[in-house]
Amino acid sequence: MKELNTQRDVWQVLREYTPARIAQGRVGVSLPTRANLLFQLDHARARDAVHCPFNAAQFARDYRAKFSAEQAALILQSEAADRAQYLQRPDLGRRLADAQWHKLRQTANDAQPFDIAIVVADGLSSAAVEHHALALLEFIVPAMHAQNLRLAPLSIATQARVALGDDIGEALKARLVVVLIGERPGLSSPDSLGAYITYAPQRACTDAQRNCISNIRNGGLSYQQACDTAMYLITTALKKSLTGVGLKDESVLLEGQTTKHIPFFRSSK
Repeated sequence: MKELNTQRDVWQVLREYTPARIAQGRVGVSLPTRANLLFQLDHARARDAVHCPFNAAQFARDYRAKFSAEQAALILQSEAADRAQYLQRPDLGRRLADAQWHKLRQTANDAQPFDIAIVVADGLSSAAVEHHALALLEFIVPAMHAQNLRLAPLSIATQARVALGDDIGEALKARLVVVLIGERPGLSSPDSLGAYITYAPQRACTDAQRNCISNIRNGGLSYQQACDTAMYLITTALKKSLTGVGLKDESVLLEGQTTKHIPFFRSSK
């Protein structure tokens, strides 16, 4: 019996420039077995990233070992009781229980005013937080201290949405909150971390009042790049007293060297 002809896609050369599913090849009218199995594997990894529980207590210990000079981290949970409720009721993932809110407010009342509150939140990918959050903090925390910014105790939140940072920042009376959170996993990036920056956080804030730094991971934005962008946005936000649509990242300008790095782009000249 003749074997079916496996055809190599003419776009194969482009695969080195993107993790997107292009140039998969075909066997007859179907995908090759390898491509089909890899799709199923990536889908399983994305589902695992959503459902795997985040070990907040272990993260707090690891943070303490790395940052012994900082205050002990605070472990918090949104009003979502478990993962199933978190996925079904996004609104509960945006709020702290009243008892935890008032405990944070007492922490703020007993201390000098905080410039920055950092929140590490599981979001939709605990894998992202476990792989990247602590490493990113090793860049961001010293950079903040270099700017003489006063940091609140680190908050580690489970069953958390981005807006939970508003509750936490407001309770701590912080001028600005930075939320490091696991992003919704994709088939090529199950462990992508996002950083959301909000000036004057409070429960009434909307997404239009935040700045987002996305795709922090291996193969995406490096820790140094994410730190540099975050510090530009943070220092500018504190000067201008705003974040969101009114604040743009103007720290890096496009150098116009696209054709040197992506050969299939054509110059319009």
